[in-house]
Amino acid sequence: MSTRYPFTAVVGMDDLRLALLLNAVSPAVGGVLVRGEKGTAKSTAVRALAELLPAVPVVAGCRFSCDPASPDLGCPDGPHGTEPGVQRPARMVELPVGASEDRLVGSLDIEKALSEGVKAFEPGLLASAHRGILYVDEVNLLSDHLIDHLLDAAAMGSSYVEREGVSVRHAARFLLVGTMNPEEGELRPQLLDRFGLTVEVAASRDPQQRVEVVRRRLAFEDDPAAFADRWAADEAALRERIVTARALLPRVTLGDAVLLQIAATCAAFEVDGMRADIVMARTATALAAWAGRTEVTSEDVRQAALLALPHRRRRSPFDAPGLDEDKLDETLEEFKGQGQEPDEDPEPDGPGDGGPGDGGPGGGVPPQSDGPAAEHSPAPEEASPPAPSSPSPSPEPAPQGAGSGERAAVAASEPFRTKVLSVPGLGEGAAGRRSRARTEHGRTTGSVRPRGSLTKLHLAATVQAAAPYQKARGRTGPGLVVRRDDLRQATREGREGNLVLFAVDASGSMAARQRMSAVKGAVLSLLLDAYQRRDKVGLITFRGRAAEVALPPTSSVDAAAARLEKLPTGGRTPLSAGLLKAHDVLRVERLRDPSRRPLLVVVTDGRATGGGADPVALAARAARLHAADGTASVVVDCESGPVRLGLARELARELGGTAVTLDELRADSIAGLVRDVQGNRKTTARRAA
Repeated sequence: MSTRYPFTAVVGMDDLRLALLLNAVSPAVGGVLVRGEKGTAKSTAVRALAELLPAVPVVAGCRFSCDPASPDLGCPDGPHGTEPGVQRPARMVELPVGASEDRLVGSLDIEKALSEGVKAFEPGLLASAHRGILYVDEVNLLSDHLIDHLLDAAAMGSSYVEREGVSVRHAARFLLVGTMNPEEGELRPQLLDRFGLTVEVAASRDPQQRVEVVRRRLAFEDDPAAFADRWAADEAALRERIVTARALLPRVTLGDAVLLQIAATCAAFEVDGMRADIVMARTATALAAWAGRTEVTSEDVRQAALLALPHRRRRSPFDAPGLDEDKLDETLEEFKGQGQEPDEDPEPDGPGDGGPGDGGPGGGVPPQSDGPAAEHSPAPEEASPPAPSSPSPSPEPAPQGAGSGERAAVAASEPFRTKVLSVPGLGEGAAGRRSRARTEHGRTTGSVRPRGSLTKLHLAATVQAAAPYQKARGRTGPGLVVRRDDLRQATREGREGNLVLFAVDASGSMAARQRMSAVKGAVLSLLLDAYQRRDKVGLITFRGRAAEVALPPTSSVDAAAARLEKLPTGGRTPLSAGLLKAHDVLRVERLRDPSRRPLLVVVTDGRATGGGADPVALAARAARLHAADGTASVVVDCESGPVRLGLARELARELGGTAVTLDELRADSIAGLVRDVQGNRKTTARRAA
């Protein structure tokens, strides 16, 4: 068994360590979502926590880890007797991004269920994680239906498997930890709300702290066992503190005064629903128990708000997560006098009292031990340079080069709801909400013989296949004699996510401030639509003499919005270069992910004034490359004024797509746009034939 990096050897990341420890003390807090850039030891800290959890007693031979003191009455392996249990370490189960639904929730043997009436159930990862940790790395890349199963089980403490009238339920209570890199896409706000706490992590900018991180990591890689032994005493002390805090937790009181502060804080920050209030109450109680106190204080409420509220205030992919701490302090102070409040926060008297790292009211910072590398301990947090201020919404004008004609970026107009743009035909891409596709979830459209294991039974087709052979198989009773060859897999139609590639004209002809603001608002609206429909997005801009990939295809639409915000304008219009760059990007993406179908959105007025002796002809030839590949496309016509040349619509005809104006892009202004996309492609195909 490989040696894990010790939890107490993790340098810095106080908020992350505290959030994990609070969930270890009180799993009812609801888990932790860890957001941060790559290479910040998110996974290392989570995996290290498993070694700190106390061993759990389980019923011998039970695949669902039932507690012998109170076994689950509905356990599929039950009923259990009164035999004494056995002790085993708490598990940490990892859910891979590519896991199937059956791997997560478990699977039923449909053949036995139909022919013998037996509930033959193979447990999934939810059963394995019961009374332990379920860790999901890159949780934002999981399919939506898997996340729904995961969070439903975490909220209810049970997992249900329902298939063709056969149902199985088992307990599934676990500490849920998810990690994600926001650059790769965001979770829906509804899913963010299901995580109890969230923590933002970033690499330290303090050179001394970075040196210590490297020193400890190299020492661990040289000799993992020896490194772990050097931190064994600190690990044991922290493990004992978790046990003590768990025992103290039921005796912690949550007074009316702090409850009022919790409610006022959630109301002041306008969080939706009541889950935030409940999570804050549980977190503040766990903080008090962790500090060795039996009463919750205002400082516990403040720390709980910093962990439980930031992700619940994010309502669109373009909202930056975070919390206004000045507003938080004002709210807590305003309601502090309403009710009984302790005079002073007592010093913690639990395990680790007075130890290094116990600072902060309410025991808010987990202990950082004076371990073997203490002589190299990093400088205090206060010594770190201040964080850079947030960028201004309206960037300063970039310096203009000689003859560049470049103009400063302008802010986007208010986003609006757009009409659905979809790819014609029936795809087989990743689950999403844009175009029609064959999927695992959706309406049933037919049946096929299963290839591999059966996942979605088509009951009527199975019965129809088995019925003619009942006499030959010697059927005598009421049951149906079903064999493997009779089983039929249901084919279903749902929706897929696509790759929406934007090619945005940033030339001088688009540079009027009001016009470019409207263009950016339209693209921002389409990006928001892509976020809601689970698409990947990419951004290409063209101006001057060339085109560039401003953002390679990604699931992070907020990254695309950030690039769009800073987009300057000016120069000629190399339309052909933009289309050729888009063709190159799509060619590479087809090799990487052939099942994800693309939708090209060209935002331009159609004028081609750069790229060769005959830029219009070159642009037409580049457009026909996309039409030959069968790429679905839409041209957003940005031409304005009393005299219009109709160049964007001509470009749409060459692409085999459709053209819409900025006004027509609004959901309440378009009629039959999807039908037009498909109709224009068919017209182009007939012309090519």
